[in-house]
Amino acid sequence: MVAKSFTATCILLLLAAVLCLDATGAEERYGTAPSSLKGDLDRLVASYPATVAGHDGAFLALKNGTRFRISDGRTGKTFQELLESPDIDDMFFARYPAIAATSAEPKHPDINSDAGRVRFAPLFAAMYGDCRKNEVAKNLRAIPWLPKHGGGSVKVTTVNGVADALERVSRALDELPADLIKFLVPAAGTYHCRTVAGSRAISMHAYGAAIDINTKHADYWRWVGDRRAPRWRNRIPVAIVRIFETHGFIWGGAWYHYDTMHFEYRPELLR
Repeated sequence: MVAKSFTATCILLLLAAVLCLDATGAEERYGTAPSSLKGDLDRLVASYPATVAGHDGAFLALKNGTRFRISDGRTGKTFQELLESPDIDDMFFARYPAIAATSAEPKHPDINSDAGRVRFAPLFAAMYGDCRKNEVAKNLRAIPWLPKHGGGSVKVTTVNGVADALERVSRALDELPADLIKFLVPAAGTYHCRTVAGSRAISMHAYGAAIDINTKHADYWRWVGDRRAPRWRNRIPVAIVRIFETHGFIWGGAWYHYDTMHFEYRPELLR
């Protein structure tokens, strides 16, 4: 009798597992916890005071009158769906592991933990412009890049104070020990009207709000052999990352799909 009961229980558990797998699919699905969303939205508003007016929990309002619905009502999106068709609350599906606020060394991120790679494109286009309509270029400003070390200049947007923030980064990086300058000079690029490699998602470079440092000493997940399970690599010193984060830039090396040369202005993920 006990054996039959045990067997029946096992069968029921197996059926439940199969039904669960069928409901979620082979790929892990994600969502933002409602309990944390208000704090995330408050930080989003506080991070872009020149362009974002506020939110009421259902809509995000910009100062130019544009309103965006915060949620599209879809839950349990796959990682690819988050990258290519997110809503505003999807941008907070993962927490950015800020290094500047800790003494910890960076470590291999959890699978698909790419805090910052999920971007609601209509919001960023409304703030920075659509590069395909030549709306971004008019707001670009050249700033000196590590002038003490002959870094030349780079162009980024003035919207949301990005150019001012990157100029502060440049001044701080210019004071680092000489052995760290090789990671920074020459810079690999800022503004570029393009999508993210292998995706339809718009790159932050297309808004003039990102910079790639010297690729010679960088690592990128698409450069490794097995892209399905990239083994995290990094050679960028923590001192460099901390300076960028202090001024509102997140680091691509904090992503599971790592891009250690990449920094983008996303203060809402750092506050």
